[in-house]
Amino acid sequence: MAESDMAWICVRTLRKSEHIAAASLRQFDGVDAFCPRLRYRKKTRRGVVWFTDAMFPCYIFVHCDLSESLSAVRYARGVAGLVDFAGKVPVIPNEQVDALKSLMGEGEIREIDDTVDVGDTVEVTEGPLMGLNAVVTRVMPAKDRVFLLLEFLGQEREVQVPLGAVLQPGRPKMDS
Repeated sequence: MAESDMAWICVRTLRKSEHIAAASLRQFDGVDAFCPRLRYRKKTRRGVVWFTDAMFPCYIFVHCDLSESLSAVRYARGVAGLVDFAGKVPVIPNEQVDALKSLMGEGEIREIDDTVDVGDTVEVTEGPLMGLNAVVTRVMPAKDRVFLLLEFLGQEREVQVPLGAVLQPGRPKMDS
């Protein structure tokens, strides 16, 4: 097998089956799969629950010999098909996959910590105070609320808002 035929490609998976497809593909000789996933907390009726979802829903990256393994990859368990354009499967540069792997750190699952602590600067994302930045003064986990110190009309005021209504700047908001 020539090293030049080895390349990263993008594979479409069945819905919510990214990790299944990756595990199935790893069983083939000369095939590697990369399935980056995010682990985060989300409020449900049962309380706060940990979820793990694919970073790219319905897509994974596969490293294989393009001349020998495409058929096996295409029909593996959990795979819906290959990403192609006009019948041609595009190659993903190694550097891009390496950069994504280094972003993920050890393993394929990256935990998103959405907790806030006293002293954190946050942005209010809901309600009449939406868009304002404030400093967390107290966290009330049992009530799922936080107290914020914000400047309003030239004075500092402490207000109470739901924990789900604040976001640390630069972090994506997870749907509740």
